[in-house]
Amino acid sequence: MASSKSDILTLKEVADYMRVNTATIYRLVRSGKIPAFRVGNRWRFRQTSIDEWLTTREGNLDEF
Repeated sequence: MASSKSDILTLKEVADYMRVNTATIYRLVRSGKIPAFRVGNRWRFRQTSIDEWLTTREGNLDEF
């Protein structure tokens, strides 16, 4: 089943969604700590995966 177009976010959209700097998201991506995939040379994120990832880390800000 394909995700809807709005379910796919850019790195900047994830940073805005989480209210952090884009460099923070990029660091999490490079270290493999946040679910992401590449499309060409750009990182993309599934909204549902980000929401699940955040839920499992509520109260634990050590990731950032």
